[in-house]
Amino acid sequence: MSRFVTGISVTDVAGAVLAVFAIWLAGQVPSLEIAWVMAVLVLTIFLFAFEVVPVDVAAVTVMVLLGLTTLAAPVMGLDAGLVPLQSLFDGFASNAVISIIAVMIIGAGLDKTGIMSRVASFIMGIGGRTEARIIPLVSSTVGVISSFMQNVGAAALFLPVVSRISARTGLPMSRLLMPMGFCAILGGTITMVGSSPLILLNDLIRTSNQGLPPEQQMETFGLFAVTPIGLALVAAGIIYFVIFGRLVLPARGSDKLQAGDPMAYYAETYGLSDFTAYEVRVPSASALAGLSVDEIEQRWNVRIIAVDKGDGVRLGSSGVDRSLGIEQGTQLGVLATEERFQAFVDETEAETRLELEVFADALSATKAGIAEIVIPPGSSLIGKSARDIYMRKVYGLSVLAIRRGDETLTYAKGGVRNMPFKPGDTLVVHTAWADLARLESDRDFVIVTTEYPHEELRPNKLPVALLFFAVTLSLVLFTDLMLSVALLTGAVGMILTGVLSIDEAYEAVSWKTVFLLASLIPLGVAVEQSGTAAWIAEETLNALGDVPIWVIQAALAVLATFFTLVMSNVGATVLLVPLAVNMALGAGANPAIFALTVGIATSNSFLIPTHQVNALIMGPGGYRVPDYLRAGGIMTILFLIVSLLMLNLVF
Repeated sequence: MSRFVTGISVTDVAGAVLAVFAIWLAGQVPSLEIAWVMAVLVLTIFLFAFEVVPVDVAAVTVMVLLGLTTLAAPVMGLDAGLVPLQSLFDGFASNAVISIIAVMIIGAGLDKTGIMSRVASFIMGIGGRTEARIIPLVSSTVGVISSFMQNVGAAALFLPVVSRISARTGLPMSRLLMPMGFCAILGGTITMVGSSPLILLNDLIRTSNQGLPPEQQMETFGLFAVTPIGLALVAAGIIYFVIFGRLVLPARGSDKLQAGDPMAYYAETYGLSDFTAYEVRVPSASALAGLSVDEIEQRWNVRIIAVDKGDGVRLGSSGVDRSLGIEQGTQLGVLATEERFQAFVDETEAETRLELEVFADALSATKAGIAEIVIPPGSSLIGKSARDIYMRKVYGLSVLAIRRGDETLTYAKGGVRNMPFKPGDTLVVHTAWADLARLESDRDFVIVTTEYPHEELRPNKLPVALLFFAVTLSLVLFTDLMLSVALLTGAVGMILTGVLSIDEAYEAVSWKTVFLLASLIPLGVAVEQSGTAAWIAEETLNALGDVPIWVIQAALAVLATFFTLVMSNVGATVLLVPLAVNMALGAGANPAIFALTVGIATSNSFLIPTHQVNALIMGPGGYRVPDYLRAGGIMTILFLIVSLLMLNLVF
């Protein structure tokens, strides 16, 4: 967002425009309290839309500002703060936040059993090799899974599944990933625990009920109240891609490759066809003696993937540090193109071997190889380069190429280690399989390569994991137990029975999402209790004039769609649900249905890759923004039509 024109950034211009707008708006509102709430709202939208700071930091900042209004109330001309201090942190103990934590843990528990591999085998067993059969199978499966876990988690789980299917069938990843990703988002509308906005919705309804008379208070929604709507949306998405997929989906990557030929895939996608592992010895007269690994790599543009200084083989995270000094007699495992390796040998007089000897076992196909991983949204590595984080030493990954959109930077061209990572970047790395297996539980990476020798997770825990999943589902369906308690029953059960360790449970939780949601709840309270929502609703209704109720509902859905493109769907839900309730009351409509319209419409995020799922699949699919505009534009309109139609049919 920070593109500069004559020294002034777009963010600066937008900030100035919004500041002027906020000042003008202050003169239009009926009370000083509403004016201050509107100022906070404008600030929140600015921080979210332009990502001045990370969204979770922005949310916490807004929460703190709301708390400080208690101290600054006399200066602001208010009798009290915008939010009572005793309610400021209620979001962290809310039913919605605890439910989201439990859903993440349950999803991680199911993943640890290896059930995803079984799902992939099932899909390939009945899907054949045709795109028209595989897309419905993959997309519908992901849609169902994402109805009970966070959609970005479902997409991350299925990314390796789609990669495996692509490698075995020869179908390009770009033809499979976008339908899978879109249906993961759509699947979040099948149940009330499938997405953060729907989990949050019932809590927002209860908050709104506090300010309504008894005859206008709303009923909360049951777990499967939205299922007909969600199923219709998933079905619409699948039909759309089956019929129009060949017209709107790009064909990049593996469409020309032999199934089961990974090196052909890397050759086609990243230009790594000539990379080969060589073994050399450093003689006494070699220019290599006295240099460090880093100096050798930078001077000759090769990759040192293994070292033996006479004290044992060092591979990846077990000891190949860039500061490691190379001495006479050191054995080196070198990864390079044939041309660069020959130049390296000619200039250094290194002794070469016809085949691997010292490193024959360590670099064998059963111990190490080339893999593909993705930097997901929320990774702590975003903004850092491989050099910044000592990627080889810390993670055992030697970066060979980075794919960003339709651009690829390879190690042979130089600079790959100094490129700061962005969400959705696909990295091609050389790694020991043991190091790669350890990274499968690291939230900073999504491992795309699955066809490598590694220890199976915990298939023996599958029965108990499914048991606690069934227990949780039964508690939600057949009892009046609070949703968070029912979900925590399954989460705690999986921990106690060893499906997950407590550390793995902590790692499974996206604390960024938790703080984002919990910190925004006080803003929703301020919008509702100050009368801001009622004022905006009244002004919106006046602007629309005398129109049918469905027109107002459609306008609300379009507004929610726009908000979710420029800010988080959680933020959009918190801001718009109080507005929707007041609009419905003003128009004589059902406020609960208008609130549900917002909860569903905030999943309509296909037009640009701002949603976490879209950012996640962008690199592996080789997608560009125009690809989302083309395929997502039609999907956005289709979503609005189907969701509004089903909302009015069902309710």
